Amino acid sequence: MITVSLCMIVKNEERILARCLNSIADLVDEVIIVDTGSTDDTKRIAAEYTDRIYDFIWTGDFAEARNYAFSKAGMEYIYSADADEVLDETNRAAFRRLKETLLPEIDIVQMYYTNQLSHGTVYNYDKELRPKLFKRLRTFRWQGAVHEQVGLEPVIYDSEVEIRHMPESNHKDRDLAAFLRIIREGERLDKRLHGLYARELFIAGEDQDFLDAGFFFEESCRDTARDAEEIKEAACAAARAARIAGDTGKFFKYAMKVVACEGCAEICCELGDYYLREQDIDEAVVWYYNAAYETESILNLSCSGEIPLYGLAECYRAAGNEAQAAEYERLARDAAARNHTAG
Repeated sequence: MITVSLCMIVKNEERILARCLNSIADLVDEVIIVDTGSTDDTKRIAAEYTDRIYDFIWTGDFAEARNYAFSKAGMEYIYSADADEVLDETNRAAFRRLKETLLPEIDIVQMYYTNQLSHGTVYNYDKELRPKLFKRLRTFRWQGAVHEQVGLEPVIYDSEVEIRHMPESNHKDRDLAAFLRIIREGERLDKRLHGLYARELFIAGEDQDFLDAGFFFEESCRDTARDAEEIKEAACAAARAARIAGDTGKFFKYAMKVVACEGCAEICCELGDYYLREQDIDEAVVWYYNAAYETESILNLSCSGEIPLYGLAECYRAAGNEAQAAEYERLARDAAARNHTAG
């Protein structure tokens, strides 16, 4: 049986920390809690489960804090958890089986992260595989009878364990503030973070969040090191920021960049919103219809579902067609229900 260190970084989690630890602490061999500045009873609650509690001065860098927590681990594997995660009895049993049967060559175990849409920020699906269990020390071996090389790719195993994500609120303010700090400091976002920033804006961002991010995504559109997917994401965000700012010329500049490369539901919704506000109902209908039925979303699943359908309802209501408006509202409710159970 493998041994496991549970590593967590926490701050002001007094309401939910015990719920998390009650579901996992007895399944692991040590519990390591890194506190990043709690002002409530988080550390007192943690002390009921472990004496391995460390203070970490918050730097604004989650990776730095997690690396510090990992550095305190001493078991064969490290299980990384957040305070808003819970294992039910079925998955506690699955976790226990995993410990008993995991093959030693496995470097990373992925587990299903569920209930993603309850307070969605960057998630379009309710269930996804995530790396959660990591071998603390990897063994490198030579591979190949000739032209031999050291195997560098980790051996990954997709487990049956499902972790229920049970946040009390979404973290969009925290996340978007972190992104804004990074870009204002001039740090480059890699492809993954670039996409996450754009996605979180379209799923949870408010007008000011787009205005704050507009300059960054305009620069991304000019960045020759970005690939076509990144430029498309950036143009969507830049177009939304320009529309909010009332800069029509800039709005169409970035919107047409997206349309020129096959478009997407997000930009069709933006064009539908623009023409609806201009009271050009016929043109708004064209773009909302394209969003709902002719294009796919790249950032927010709802942009090809309930958002344009509600837009169509508003258009038909403005045109005096109440029956058609009611039908599109029904379709929008159905689409929302489907999206919130997608996996």
